[in-house]
Amino acid sequence: MQEHTIAWKGPGLTRIPFALYSDAATARAEQQRIFRGPTWNYLCLEAELPEGGSFRTTFVGETPVVVVKDDDGEVYAFENRCAHRGALIALERSGKAESFQCVYHAWSYNRQGDLTGVAFEKGVKGQGGMPPQFCKEEHGPRKLRIAVFCGLVFGSFDDEVPPIDEYLGPQICERIERVLHKPVEVIGRFTQALPNNWKLYVENVKDSYHASLLHLFFTTFEINRLSQKGGVIVDESGGHHVSFSMIDPAAADASYKEQGLRSDTENYRLKDPSLLAGFAEYDDGITLQILSVFPGFILQQIQNCLAVRQVLPKGLDRSELNWTYLGYADDTPEQRTVRLKQANLVGPAGFISMEDGAVGGFVQRGIAGARELDAVVEMGGDGAASGEGRATEASVRGFWKAYRARMEA
Repeated sequence: MQEHTIAWKGPGLTRIPFALYSDAATARAEQQRIFRGPTWNYLCLEAELPEGGSFRTTFVGETPVVVVKDDDGEVYAFENRCAHRGALIALERSGKAESFQCVYHAWSYNRQGDLTGVAFEKGVKGQGGMPPQFCKEEHGPRKLRIAVFCGLVFGSFDDEVPPIDEYLGPQICERIERVLHKPVEVIGRFTQALPNNWKLYVENVKDSYHASLLHLFFTTFEINRLSQKGGVIVDESGGHHVSFSMIDPAAADASYKEQGLRSDTENYRLKDPSLLAGFAEYDDGITLQILSVFPGFILQQIQNCLAVRQVLPKGLDRSELNWTYLGYADDTPEQRTVRLKQANLVGPAGFISMEDGAVGGFVQRGIAGARELDAVVEMGGDGAASGEGRATEASVRGFWKAYRARMEA
């Protein structure tokens, strides 16, 4: 029997029940069927685990996870939960450890998540201790399967998840390889609290229709306009997407001004124009690529600003967005300066993405009394196919195609 009972109006993808963003039973089912189901969840960058013992703590959905590299060079991940009483095993965001020991009762674990030590297992002076039949090999946190693709570390709790390249599909693999084709370094981080359900941010990332309407900076400085050459790629499952465009002064037109849309090239100027003075590093002419992997991973290239983002649910109406800014390991000092300067385009207070941190909350607040109603997602038709136009919600419908399949809704 299904735990969640949200009613969809037909089998299509153009009417999204608002109740999905605030329903507790749905949220519980998401944890089981999506985050702990047959999906690959982004954990960290392999570059963040440079040597044996390097570890990071993160989450798969709401489940805390430790990711660590062992001396064999392999990456391992396990639930950040002591098998004894359930306390966190690792408390820090990152570090280096020979092994892990729970601070509560000092149960110990190796880098692969095996329980290796129980404090006073044999008791003290003949008193107490664990029963003779207690076997450490039978206890321990749940372990994840690991896949590393282009330096991205993914994990899954499900043994039935397909191989990572099959999960992503050839088009998404190709577009990840386009950006992560050589070693990277972390050059900055932010963690952003969002006042909305996690699905609203994922939809926003996939929504190529909103980008040049909501973001005044995009249109004013002609970084992204729907009249520019570009397109949307949606994989067969619907869950992964790419939106891309190319800056082309010849594509400028008066369509935004004629419709009274957010674009003002007359009154707004950059005090420091060098912010947008980047350098060409891809031979395909693409200046903006936003890629997502279901359920909550994003890889971005906005001019020379490279970053990965991780979306995590933190409640019915709260989520967390982890930004990790990247540079290539072989960047020149001048190139690294450009990337750091262009990092001001995105992030919690970015010239471009600042609005994204607010608009999800506007939706969450706006639908508070509309549980029985639905969002209308018809821009560009009713399908979830790739196309050359970006005035479409095809990739948003793709998300819901994948979501419904996972949730059996």
